[in-house]
Amino acid sequence: MILHNFIVFEGVDGAGTSTQINMLKEKFGTTLFATSEPTSLPTGMFLRKMLSGAFPVDERTAAYLFAADRCEHVYGKGGIIEHIRNGKLVVCDRYLFSTLAYQSVSCGEEIPRLVNSPFPLPELLFYFRIDPSLSFKRVVERSAQAEIYEKADFQRRVAAQYDAVMQAYKKTEALKIITLDASLPIQETAEIIWSYLQNLPIVSV
Repeated sequence: MILHNFIVFEGVDGAGTSTQINMLKEKFGTTLFATSEPTSLPTGMFLRKMLSGAFPVDERTAAYLFAADRCEHVYGKGGIIEHIRNGKLVVCDRYLFSTLAYQSVSCGEEIPRLVNSPFPLPELLFYFRIDPSLSFKRVVERSAQAEIYEKADFQRRVAAQYDAVMQAYKKTEALKIITLDASLPIQETAEIIWSYLQNLPIVSV
């Protein structure tokens, strides 16, 4: 199932997705609902504590937790579908593709694929592809304290898994994937994104 008016930005930590979403908020104003995963819901706050290293969980548990947060994000009160029905364009920083990249590295592909298979797909997916050594350098420069997945070797493995995930989803005809060179200057990347979104119709559902 494809959700019209739903756009997702994906990439390894430090790829620049959040920066671009903030720029889009200025362009679209109130017609845009910008969100992210993990969410700011209780499920997401629990996940953020886990990511900070506050407590350990089995990696398989983490995959289920991300899916639970996503379920509330999509279907819950004030969630993605509700905003789309209210005529908003929804742009999300990370979605199920990040789970398929990150959790597949840590616990294998079976559980992440299983728990994420029921979720709807976005209309457009922007994949911020970047050399993980460059993105990791950005993470180190901006972060006072790294999260549990913010390790150089792990990020290299995630980057490779992201490529595999994107290759697999290219077979989904209704989903359009745009691969961006995330090492380009911020404004240049913003102009490419805007070229795809500026005339995107807001479709009633």
